[in-house]
Amino acid sequence: MSKIDLSVTIGSLKLRNPVLLASGTVGYGNEMSEFIDLNKIGGIVTKSLSLKPRKGNPPQRIIETPAGMLNAIGLANVGVEVFLKEKIPFLKNYDVPLICNIAASSIEEYVECTKILTYEDTIKAFEINVSCPNVKEGGLQFGNDIHAVGKITEKVKACTNKPVIIKLSPNVSYISEFAKVVKEEGGDAVSAINTLVGTSFNIFTKRPKLHNVTGGLSGPAIKPVALAKVLEIKRLVDIPIIGIGGIMNWKDVVEFMIAGSSAIQIGTANFINPNVAEEIIKDLENYCTSYSIEKISELTGSYKI
Repeated sequence: MSKIDLSVTIGSLKLRNPVLLASGTVGYGNEMSEFIDLNKIGGIVTKSLSLKPRKGNPPQRIIETPAGMLNAIGLANVGVEVFLKEKIPFLKNYDVPLICNIAASSIEEYVECTKILTYEDTIKAFEINVSCPNVKEGGLQFGNDIHAVGKITEKVKACTNKPVIIKLSPNVSYISEFAKVVKEEGGDAVSAINTLVGTSFNIFTKRPKLHNVTGGLSGPAIKPVALAKVLEIKRLVDIPIIGIGGIMNWKDVVEFMIAGSSAIQIGTANFINPNVAEEIIKDLENYCTSYSIEKISELTGSYKI
């Protein structure tokens, strides 16, 4: 049998394989380069970038939970100018598609960040993190407001010719409605899902373990929820999906693709095993060989109900 074709496409974005490293779990790629060959993975999604540098929340910002972790980093990052000056030169050394995750507190800031970054050739696409508080509207998350998600998609698409991926919040009643508005406003794909809201308390002090009280729950605990959200989108909206949520091994990747994902992102697993992405890619190739699958993209949406 000929070599397995692991390549996938997300709109006009072509990836050598469906394995991406998730935003917030690998910094800007330089730390991970010590553990894996970045030239072998499908792509890197950067830590969220905002217009100006952000310190984020005070510690404690990360805690372990049963089958997962809670984080309340608070979008700490270096800002777009420092990113272009200090982080991009390193990433230019690798042949790996770079997807910039953008966080903002106003629609204007999303647009401004995209405008500044769109002229950098190393950046191949944008992932828009709508799970941010809308300062102008009193702090409600953009991701919980369908009209705001539509407006962000429209405005960001208007200022770049690169693929725009909207990272959807699972903390809504019907995620497919948000995917639908992304498609209607010209978005190229959606990432599903962002973290679930969670908290944890110290039973002796009766205080929350996180300084921020609540945080984003990730890891294997959220995988069944994420799969259900991916399936909901796939069944109701014709838009490429990047699956995220508790992916720890190749079996999880296959499951997400069957449910409807064109590609996936590995997040929490990177903290447990920094080599996990390369291992998964090899295992996916072996799986495809064993089951006579010539193109891994054939798995996308192959569920039977």
